[in-house]
Amino acid sequence: MTTPAAVPRSTPGPQIHDRHPLALALFGLTLVSGLIDAVSYLGLGHVFTANMTGNVVVIAFALAGAPGFSVVGSLTSLAAFLLGALLAGRLAVRDTGSRRAAQLRTAFVLEVALYGAAAAVVFAWGAEGSAQYAVIALLALAMGLRNGTVRGLGVPDLTTTVLTLTLTGLAADSRLAGGTAPRRRRKILSVVTMLAGAYPGAVLVLHGQTAWALVLSAALAGATVLLYRE
Repeated sequence: MTTPAAVPRSTPGPQIHDRHPLALALFGLTLVSGLIDAVSYLGLGHVFTANMTGNVVVIAFALAGAPGFSVVGSLTSLAAFLLGALLAGRLAVRDTGSRRAAQLRTAFVLEVALYGAAAAVVFAWGAEGSAQYAVIALLALAMGLRNGTVRGLGVPDLTTTVLTLTLTGLAADSRLAGGTAPRRRRKILSVVTMLAGAYPGAVLVLHGQTAWALVLSAALAGATVLLYRE
């Protein structure tokens, strides 16, 4: 009788080490995600622009009458995110070499432009009323584009926006759980870089500097694009 093959604990993906230019770029974008999460949740009415699971839950909270949550804001974010993901699908980052690098830069340059546009809206009109929904849409569009692009790359434990599976893998694949702890450093760095972005983002928003938090996001994302070489 044939013994069934063992099921791997982690889904295999491209073999990219943590100092690979692509990995470094994704770490940089994870840092930016922390900033954007701080802006969207703390400065835009408790709406997520990257975490769509959170938005679905927020919509339920709002429908139940919980204060401080917006159905319209979360639906705006969902719609813009899906549009961004659709755009990422059209860009179709699936090739290797120079063509993939060019496609990645196109997607990431668009992301930087959307952050810049969001900052311009906040500088001009603030982050309330219709301007708030415009900023939500711009950020969610950027994050949908980012998520769709990074998903096409399939780099394990570097989604740049969501840490649930990363943290699950950190525990489930650990030696304590009987695993081999693959890519442990990458998982930890993903969490640390997200925290490193969220902290200054929160400080800026809490001190009424939402627009400057967006400027910082655009600058960091832009620097990541400029430094990316493959």
